[in-house]
Amino acid sequence: MGRDALVGTIAKIVGPRHCLTEARQTARFRKGFRAGGGDAALVVIPGTLVEMWTVLEAVIAADCIVIMQAANTGLTGGSTPDGAYDREAVIISTLRLDRIDILDGGRQIVSQPGGTLFALENRLKPLGRQPHSVIGSSCIGASIVGGVCNNSGGALVRHGPVYTELSLYAERTASGTLRLVNHLGIDLGETPQDILGRLDRGPIDPAAVRYGTGRASDDGYAARVRDVEAATPARFNADPRGLFEASGSAGKVAIFAVRLDTFPVVAEPKVFYIGSNDTAAFARLRRRLLSELSELPISGEYLHRDCFDVAHRYGKDVLLMIHWLGTSRLPRFFALKGALDAWFAGRKFWPKALTDRALQALADLLPEALPKRMLSFRKAYEHHLILNVPGTIAEETERLLNETIGSDGWFACDPAEAKKAMLHRFAAAGAAVRYAAVRPQEVEDILALDIALRRDDQDWFETLPAEIEAKIDRKLYYGHFLCHVLHQDYALKKGADPKAIKATMLALLDARGAEYPAEHNVGHVYAAKPALAGHYRSLDPTNSFNPGIGKTSRLRLHGKVCDCAERSGPDLAQEITGLAR
Repeated sequence: MGRDALVGTIAKIVGPRHCLTEARQTARFRKGFRAGGGDAALVVIPGTLVEMWTVLEAVIAADCIVIMQAANTGLTGGSTPDGAYDREAVIISTLRLDRIDILDGGRQIVSQPGGTLFALENRLKPLGRQPHSVIGSSCIGASIVGGVCNNSGGALVRHGPVYTELSLYAERTASGTLRLVNHLGIDLGETPQDILGRLDRGPIDPAAVRYGTGRASDDGYAARVRDVEAATPARFNADPRGLFEASGSAGKVAIFAVRLDTFPVVAEPKVFYIGSNDTAAFARLRRRLLSELSELPISGEYLHRDCFDVAHRYGKDVLLMIHWLGTSRLPRFFALKGALDAWFAGRKFWPKALTDRALQALADLLPEALPKRMLSFRKAYEHHLILNVPGTIAEETERLLNETIGSDGWFACDPAEAKKAMLHRFAAAGAAVRYAAVRPQEVEDILALDIALRRDDQDWFETLPAEIEAKIDRKLYYGHFLCHVLHQDYALKKGADPKAIKATMLALLDARGAEYPAEHNVGHVYAAKPALAGHYRSLDPTNSFNPGIGKTSRLRLHGKVCDCAERSGPDLAQEITGLAR
């Protein structure tokens, strides 16, 4: 099937409005939030799961590459094209497929591929439950399925990386056949049309749901993160414990639905704001919080003072927007911003990063966003920690704070301070992107590293060689301190070589026994380690879905079989299967 014929077929399935072919229409789907970008023959936005299956059949029949995409909020470009391929690429956007079904009174959920964490949080709130991750990490409008694909972690210490063994997905087998796999643990029918049509119609019949058929969360993480003497990280993307079918799949299959556990909301939490100029004091505090408290904290979010400063200015508009408008309107706002960015990028007479420049000019006129006590701590302390604990262990926590930090180094936040502190932390990741966008004359690029330190590593704050320091304009350190997962963004000076600096950085991390990436997955930025690369090959032996992810082969059949065009049948299928294994 040629390109024109494929476009005509797809347009009949989803309607011309949802079959995009012009470069300006597809630009925002082809460019990653922070990294990645490339060409695609078309972008398809199906409106039902049955449509998505039919689209997949047509795309596979045309021997095109499939790139699945949801919110496109990833930081490593894992859901966009990247570089050259040996076949044309088709992006399937699942934004319209956002249905979320609640199971067992809210203890579990089933999300279609476009469901977002924002929407799930709102659905669960009246039930006293919450998702595996909530606002406070790195992304605005992140999708639930995207988190599963990437074993995303998040800020909530007790929950660990998102994981499930219960999913519904399509794979292309070694023989080239498209096959639907129903491992949801829900009886939905026999044929793809029956199964997907039943989910499209909703709601799910409770009698069809089977329990005890597989894990729907990383239920061993709480014990793992408490083990502060272990010489390995608590969580990282290449950890084989998190790789199972859809979990950690990074777009190597087409996911139609996932089933996940939810978690009880902790009643009456207490938030402490902590400052110190002593990294050893923070290390001692972390170890004691994890090993001595009778319950695990809810979250522990770190910011360095330099990151505080950049987020204070370049993330102010995001902080105030969420504070004033809530989170529900943000996905539409950023979708509009993405569309405007794409429109302006196609017109040479407009300056680069026009929307970011305009938003920053507005932000500079807005009133002060942060509470006075936070600003006072910024002046006094280099290292900042926002610690959220259940009210039941507030007194235990205060005792540990006094013994490790001292009574002058912390304060208990009132509700307004707690909200602003967490939003300030949340705005940090986007602030790095804004900083680079509005200062192109000073910043060559943002080098973003996502690392997991050993659980027993007490020397957690890095010291860089002088020759590397000289090439960095700003260093932005923030992350999930109790999990020992840090996001380290470096605004490189004009003329610096990002690839060479990154290679040096990764070698330093290897020497420290760190793992990377920790939770944002490899995308097209990191090389997949053997366990992860093997997971990708086993899921997608023909390399039809998201080829090149993790710097793996972009070629049909992973480039391992060169004469496949002249052979077919069982022998070829057996050879491909053996190679994948």
